[in-house]
Amino acid sequence: MKFISLLSSGIDSPVATRLLSKKAEEIILVHADGRPFTDDRELTNFVSIAKHLKKQIPCNVKTYVIPHGPALSAYRQSGNKRFTCVFCKRMMLRYAKKLADKEHAEAVIVGDSLGQVASQTLQNIGVIEQAIDIPVLRPLIGLDKEDIIRVAKEIGTYDLSILPSVSCTAVPRKPATKAKLEDVLSEEKKIDVDEIAKQAVFKAELISL
Repeated sequence: MKFISLLSSGIDSPVATRLLSKKAEEIILVHADGRPFTDDRELTNFVSIAKHLKKQIPCNVKTYVIPHGPALSAYRQSGNKRFTCVFCKRMMLRYAKKLADKEHAEAVIVGDSLGQVASQTLQNIGVIEQAIDIPVLRPLIGLDKEDIIRVAKEIGTYDLSILPSVSCTAVPRKPATKAKLEDVLSEEKKIDVDEIAKQAVFKAELISL
């Protein structure tokens, strides 16, 4: 099996990637570069994590960095900012789906843990995964943060994941925790989400680790 893994520089997604790597013949790491809403250190930290994982993962690894800042900028100019985090995750899944089509991958790995943050409430998870039509794998869904941190320390990604960087400044003060699909679809109609995703993937950089 071949998987796309949406890999951030945080604690959770590296653990999710490592756990499912045993089931894969190839994993394609995909990082959504949020600059200017993050900083250069966030990208540097991601590369460090990806390099570390590559040494541990028993299958082939390929790595893409996709410009995500333009999508966030477009949405914040036109959309209801309460839905920014839901929109953000839906766009990341769209990138993953387009790369999955290109790379003939069968599923997408994400680091969701139920209820941990606003975009990971049960209702928001349902709205987010509606954006694509291939399986979204969540190996951490029932784990507490302490459990995830323990595994991150065991596999050596924890210290890399807590290196300093600017957290995403696009996150609203009061993000929606119970988004309705019809509301999100209405907001997305204000911009051309498919074209934005297409351009982002077109500009994706395949990097060597």
